[in-house]
Amino acid sequence: MSDLVRRLSEGRHPVVVSLRPEPSMKALRECLNRKFVHIKFTGTQGGTELGVPIDVERSDLASADLDAGTGRLTLAGDLTLDYVKVRCIAEIELPALTGDGHLEPIPN
Repeated sequence: MSDLVRRLSEGRHPVVVSLRPEPSMKALRECLNRKFVHIKFTGTQGGTELGVPIDVERSDLASADLDAGTGRLTLAGDLTLDYVKVRCIAEIELPALTGDGHLEPIPN
């Protein structure tokens, strides 16, 4: 397991939802509709941005009101980082689009 995967699997870390061309509820809604979002772990050297396919079964979107830009999202999805299968889990506060997250290694 790489040092990065190990570090992001221990404890909770600051994250931000990376939205382009600029952060907005509209851009977030588009990511949720296509079930793919970029989550950036801001506490690593230079930041670590991960493309996360959203697992609808493991995510919780019910506590957020995207129209009002309020509430909290729990986004989860599986990906491979440094040849290790991991689950990314991020708790995101609206409207700031920031929160905390971590990785969970997925056993083979």
